Amino acid sequence: MSDFWGNVFVETAARYSVAILCLVVFLVIFELVTSYKNWEEIKRGNLSVAMATGGKMFGIANIIRYSIEHNDTILESIVWGGYGFLLLLFGYFIFEFLTPTYKIDQEIERDNRAVGLISLVISVGLSYVIGSSIQ
Repeated sequence: MSDFWGNVFVETAARYSVAILCLVVFLVIFELVTSYKNWEEIKRGNLSVAMATGGKMFGIANIIRYSIEHNDTILESIVWGGYGFLLLLFGYFIFEFLTPTYKIDQEIERDNRAVGLISLVISVGLSYVIGSSIQ
């Protein structure tokens, strides 16, 4: 049985499955903290929400990539990926805090594409900073 779990194809499939599960869970958490409904807004054609959500998805996937690359076990990868996600979520709140003259969520919901793009870039950029420090 150890040969089965040691097989590179099985391990890749397992890590892939865990990454998809983590991505879904973390996106649900982001959905809960935003004032708009991501998928409803995307369905309506709100490009700002699509950019912000895409940035979050890329950021989460990038953090998971780093956690897989730097850890031997799937459990370690999940722990570091979860920690990285919390830091990314914290970055989202800092972004909101640093713009006191307007609300990020409201601007994104109104399809302010400049804010949507900045949100995307912040998520992607932070994911590289967070990922580079994952052990």
